[in-house]
Amino acid sequence: MTQPVQQSPYLRTQRSFPAENTQVLSVEVDRAYIDIAQKVNSRTVGTFPLNTPVVTGERWFLTGQPNSQQTLRQIYTFTAAGGIAHGITTTQIEGFTKIYGTFTDGTNWYPLPYVDVANANNQVNVYVSPTNIVITAGAGAPPAITSGIVVLEWLA
Repeated sequence: MTQPVQQSPYLRTQRSFPAENTQVLSVEVDRAYIDIAQKVNSRTVGTFPLNTPVVTGERWFLTGQPNSQQTLRQIYTFTAAGGIAHGITTTQIEGFTKIYGTFTDGTNWYPLPYVDVANANNQVNVYVSPTNIVITAGAGAPPAITSGIVVLEWLA
């Protein structure tokens, strides 16, 4: 292997601390704490809050930038096609990294965006404008939208 393996947030399950020298023990405990903090902070956060952005734990290294950027996540609920005010000042962010969700017609669940392989007029689209999340149902016979969730993630 010519390239180093990507470091993963693995935390060893055992550690031997010195029994007698308190200075050496202090150094080892400090090192253990730093290991734990680094590994915990390297995971993706599984919190999906409504009406409040949360740090996702993802680190993005974009071209030309020596430091990583973090992403924020927020969910929005809806009950029909149309616009949902997102409250994000899009001129002050680097851009969106993920736009996704699901919706139901009361019986079945569908991904958002929804693609009908038999008829393009039955699709349901989602995009983000400077002020709204816009959900558009096709002109054919797409599934009825009775409720759903949109997830936005963006570079802070």
